[in-house]
Amino acid sequence: MKFKLQFYQILLSFFITVGALAQDLEALQYRTIGPARGGRVTTVTGTPALPGTFYLGASGGGVWKTDDYGTSWNNISDGFFKTPSIGAIEVALDDPNIVYIGTGSDGIRSNIIEGKGMYKSIDGGETWEHIGLENVGQIGAVEIDPTNNNIVWVAAIGNAFKSNEDRGIYKTTDGGATWEKVLFVSNEVGFADLELLPGNPNVVYAAAWKARRTPWTIDSGGENKDGGIYKSVNGGKDWTKLSEGLPTGLIGKIDLAVSAVDSKILYAVVEAPGDDRGLYKSIDQGKSFTHVSDDERLVNRPFYYTNIELDPTNPDIIFSNANPLIKSIDGGKTWRRMSVPHGDNHDIWLNPNNPDLLIQCNDGGANVSHNGGETWSSQFNQPTAEIYQVAVDDQYPYWVYGAQQDNTTIAIPSKAPTASNPANGSVMMSTGGCETGPTIPMPGNHYMVYNNCKGRFSVYSKKTGLSREYSIGATNIYGHNPKDLKYRFQRVAPIHVSPWDPEVVYMGSQFLHKTKNGGQVWEIISPDLTANEPDKQVISGNPITRDITGEEYYSTLYSIRESKITQGLIWTGSNDGIISVTKDGGKTWENVTPKKLPKGGRVESVEPSQFDPATAYIAVERHLLGDTTPYFYKTNDYGKNWTLISTESNGIPSDHFARVLREDPVRKGLLYAGTEYGMFVSFDDGKSWKKFQQNLPLVPITDVILFRGDLILSTMGRGFWILDNISALQDENISSLGDSPVLFKPDNTIRYRTPWYGSDYPNYPATSVTIDYYLPEETKDGVALEILNSSNEVVAKIVSDSTQLNSTTEKVEDMGLSMNFVYIDKKLETKKGLNRFEWNLRAKGAWDKNKNRRFRNGPMVPPGSYKAKLTVGEQSFEKPFDVVIDPRLAEDGVTEADILEQQELHGKVMDLLSEARKYQDKLETEIKKLKKSKIGEAKLEAYESALKQLKNEDGAYPQNMMVSQISYLYNIMGSSDKVLGQEEKDRYQELLTQFNELKQKTGL
Repeated sequence: MKFKLQFYQILLSFFITVGALAQDLEALQYRTIGPARGGRVTTVTGTPALPGTFYLGASGGGVWKTDDYGTSWNNISDGFFKTPSIGAIEVALDDPNIVYIGTGSDGIRSNIIEGKGMYKSIDGGETWEHIGLENVGQIGAVEIDPTNNNIVWVAAIGNAFKSNEDRGIYKTTDGGATWEKVLFVSNEVGFADLELLPGNPNVVYAAAWKARRTPWTIDSGGENKDGGIYKSVNGGKDWTKLSEGLPTGLIGKIDLAVSAVDSKILYAVVEAPGDDRGLYKSIDQGKSFTHVSDDERLVNRPFYYTNIELDPTNPDIIFSNANPLIKSIDGGKTWRRMSVPHGDNHDIWLNPNNPDLLIQCNDGGANVSHNGGETWSSQFNQPTAEIYQVAVDDQYPYWVYGAQQDNTTIAIPSKAPTASNPANGSVMMSTGGCETGPTIPMPGNHYMVYNNCKGRFSVYSKKTGLSREYSIGATNIYGHNPKDLKYRFQRVAPIHVSPWDPEVVYMGSQFLHKTKNGGQVWEIISPDLTANEPDKQVISGNPITRDITGEEYYSTLYSIRESKITQGLIWTGSNDGIISVTKDGGKTWENVTPKKLPKGGRVESVEPSQFDPATAYIAVERHLLGDTTPYFYKTNDYGKNWTLISTESNGIPSDHFARVLREDPVRKGLLYAGTEYGMFVSFDDGKSWKKFQQNLPLVPITDVILFRGDLILSTMGRGFWILDNISALQDENISSLGDSPVLFKPDNTIRYRTPWYGSDYPNYPATSVTIDYYLPEETKDGVALEILNSSNEVVAKIVSDSTQLNSTTEKVEDMGLSMNFVYIDKKLETKKGLNRFEWNLRAKGAWDKNKNRRFRNGPMVPPGSYKAKLTVGEQSFEKPFDVVIDPRLAEDGVTEADILEQQELHGKVMDLLSEARKYQDKLETEIKKLKKSKIGEAKLEAYESALKQLKNEDGAYPQNMMVSQISYLYNIMGSSDKVLGQEEKDRYQELLTQFNELKQKTGL
């Protein structure tokens, strides 16, 4: 009997889960708040056929196109591409509508996003087709045969984190329908670049590169047999390795450039040890090379940069994209630095018809120049920021914080702040620290912000703009062998503010550190909480170029969280796969790593439950070890036992490796998972998952936070996104939707006066009450939504079609100055499934002769208790909610009583405005009648005289007459919440008296 009961319980749970997962959640949409500032762009190109048209490919932001020389950019890859990581873009020389794109950035950082093959467009990027090579990993170069755009070459670097048989050079002769691998060295060696010989595209050069990353080092280069330059003279059928004059020992990444005006000239920038590094030049198509320059700026960080380009009209003019961007005008003998909007440079394209017109890209975006690089277009119009984490403060409205890779920490408002609209439409401030973060505002005092910068702790004051550094150990750890460090801090070392005391901050090296006074004094409250395998504690950068920035420091803490329900219960996760927990504030610790979890992964997040102290969730990823499996786990017994909640069959694809896992603070069992390729939601504590991507672009989700009923995300390539008001997800009804309509309880709404809103970046909404409802089927008869105040009076009624409104037209027309207000809004959806409507808090407005404006844009309702009433056919449903006063008003001395007094007078002014407009309309109608009848000259003169007092004359700068004056008073009273001014009270009485006197004179 017990077994049967359990079986039916499981069966019931299954059907409830299936019901929840079957629901269409598309009504819930994310919005982006930016920043508009660009992120890392790895490739750019243009087309001589359309000089104002350029393309950029970001490392995590997809493909963007400009048709106006970089003045504005638009994404063209969303909805088509399987990855947002772009390696190469090429436009056909004979047809600018044909574009080929290779995915997978060639700057193989540890946070690189995997490529998913090749894409082709035949309409300038309007639509895209995937054309294969999905498993080749990162693509270093794409070249189109200038004589036949169906012949395309691809240099495949391979998977950055494991051996890959698909590395090599590929060729298609049928536009990507089929591909042939024409050159392969080994499963460890890929190709970073290739070039076609101008005038003879059957001559091909290819640069081999042995490269791999692990969590603890960068391998770039190898023995000479594993690298170097290959040449084919018969379209890839046969290959010869070039050697004369090139390095004979270790060899690493190589980039090539062939002169468009002298095909005998070939340049190669080569990663090699010591004096062998730098620029090589051939004047005989590669038969022999001469070492031209060993300037270390050419190869100062080769795995990340290494790109040269020639002026298409002069083979002696060379551009080297690295750190910095440098230019030579004497064939590479000498170099000068060029000024660009951002450092860390990756690619450049020059128009062959006008080399002064060019586009260049770097870690801050892409920028166009019309004058050879003297000045550049803006990078604040391409929202491709890579953000590591997300935090929020407790302002109204709250601000969102994070660290932008390759830039600064940033804080931006979640909604339009009460200030004028800035020129570029965005508000952003740096909050100390640096590109790695995290950056976390102090709870209760958002003017103070806790920061990490590559292992260094600081406290930033917004008031003074000063950072006070209190680094643990007070040591610069850059460049060290990690085994020699006292404290190992990963580049994005975690900091966590205790939920019990805003002045208690935790930070992780291999130990857990704690401060009670903003970093002035630190104590160690743990042993080494990592695996700390000795063979992983090595100098990063092998076998040629040393590269130690902290990114590869292994065996460090990567995530920290203290329980919000049990003080001193702290969970940690390391970047080498160890989960630890203390129940006594750090006095004793347990290693509670899941036994079945493969070792060595990065613990991206730990999440103590907010309902049960014994429950916690973790997200672990091993893609740096070549394993893209998502590892999301749950424990109910403080880590003694763990359950994998991301199996192959429960909803999260096997290559969507784990980024972050968060628990909903309101509904137990509601989980949010961020993966490498988007968002997922679970209503049953991880037993099953539903894709929750909605309108999000395809991009890694790096962090998730839930605050004031909103779901807030950071992404690795598209900035911050917010899903406003998730109360419907938190409602148990969402899991049992069936044959009956459901009205979800609206969340309480803060009554903000939004000074400006709209635009794409940032997308700031107008203040509204979010009302979610479910319809079991398409409702042809329409739907009605009523808003009732605390006296059960209808403040507004919204209907979905004209049928319902027509039945109440007389009521609307005749309701005079009552508070009833009925209008059509097509956004009140009637489709089957979950729907969302945003009520703008507006009650009935003034009468207007224009029916489309009549009664619209009324006063914002005062704070108080309200009800939403949904009517579907014969059924009605009600849910209460509160409209809450803006908490900031108290600082300005404005109370709820002041708002009610203002509302009362505002209503009187609105009534007067309605009456005056109607009276004006009546006068105009009577004047027309009298003019047609040609009788009643005395009346006509009186009416025309009265009309002049009511209505402005036509023409420029007319004197504002009575209706305009009443409208002016109405508008200034509705623009802000305030203590009423005496002038406003007096002016109302004055206008009321004038209007009444006017009516008496005309007798109409």
